[in-house]
Amino acid sequence: MSREPAATAASGPTSTSAVFGAPCWVSLMTRDLRSAHDFYGAVMGWEFRQARLGEEFSVALSDGKAIAGMGALSPAFHVAVAWTPYFAVENADATAARIRERSGTVAVGPVAFVLGRGALAADRDGAVFGIWEGELPAGWEMWREAAPAWVRLHTRDAFEAAIFYGEVLEWACGRPGSCDVEYEGDEVVLRHGGHAVARLSSGALGEAPDPAIRPRWQVHFPVPDVEERVTAALRHGGTVIAHEPGAQATLRDPDGGLFTLTAPGSAEPG
Repeated sequence: MSREPAATAASGPTSTSAVFGAPCWVSLMTRDLRSAHDFYGAVMGWEFRQARLGEEFSVALSDGKAIAGMGALSPAFHVAVAWTPYFAVENADATAARIRERSGTVAVGPVAFVLGRGALAADRDGAVFGIWEGELPAGWEMWREAAPAWVRLHTRDAFEAAIFYGEVLEWACGRPGSCDVEYEGDEVVLRHGGHAVARLSSGALGEAPDPAIRPRWQVHFPVPDVEERVTAALRHGGTVIAHEPGAQATLRDPDGGLFTLTAPGSAEPG
């Protein structure tokens, strides 16, 4: 994601109002948090600490730096196990209303947490994403600078999707802090502060039996050793969904969560 300089400690926590519309975090919602820790600890080498959102939430760390969030799905929430990108918004209620007005779905929330308010939603083609209003996770500035994860929307029509997300998340509105949208061939590139922070690509098939080509937000984790991680995933109960040896691999964890590993430089937001 963006390589913007990290804020100093004196600047205090960053609010979503400063970067509204941009991806601000990625998180896995899973049925068994302990099993997820075991799998991703073995495959990715991550360690975990409890998040400030509560005991059912954790933060994955690599060398002490925040990588992603994880949360245990409540039985009351009828949502699938998934890696999900969250987008910063100024007002979760207003954003949720815009999602519904444009034929999207709000599955959960907005729900109040200690640091702010969040919701899980789906666009018109069924791709799941989250919105977050409030204080961003601790270490967020370093997370953006280090770019340990980035996101790509694989959708039916990238240009139609860009209109939906642009209206919902206020992309290209001209206000300070908003994101810009550029068109590169058959892709849409989302930029914040001049840096690419997400891509939208066409070609997904809504009813495809292969989950890798259905409309969805893909969470990519750059790793130096794709093949080593694939081997570890298979050893610990994961499944390979798509594989370009040495370049990238889309995997499914034992609980069903899809994620993509990419070699540095092989596939990045730009």
